[in-house]
Amino acid sequence: MKEPTLVAIGALNMFIAVGCGAFGAHGLKKMISEEMLVVWHTAVTYQFMHALGMIAVALLMPRMGGAALRWAGQLMLAGIVVFSGSLYLLALTGTRILGAITPLGGVAFLAAWLLVAWAAFKSAK
Repeated sequence: MKEPTLVAIGALNMFIAVGCGAFGAHGLKKMISEEMLVVWHTAVTYQFMHALGMIAVALLMPRMGGAALRWAGQLMLAGIVVFSGSLYLLALTGTRILGAITPLGGVAFLAAWLLVAWAAFKSAK
């Protein structure tokens, strides 16, 4: 993924996260349990963090380059889809089995950050 594409996708995810945060704070409050509101909030928080991470990765790419950062951006997007997406669905539907796939998104986030660290160490040499 090229830098402009990564920035655009990160910005779109920020837009979605803001909308989901507002919806959770105002629209869902009376529709789902307090426990599921916490789940929703977790999804929003991780989407925010990793959307910003995608933008940061895009800004680092010209300086550090390399496939590691491209993979990091893609893994952050995959993590958002799987981690936050499964939590949004869990909160809305109450389908507990969705919680079983959430950790796969977490693994994608972890791998992405390790790749960012790898790219930084590699470029320092």
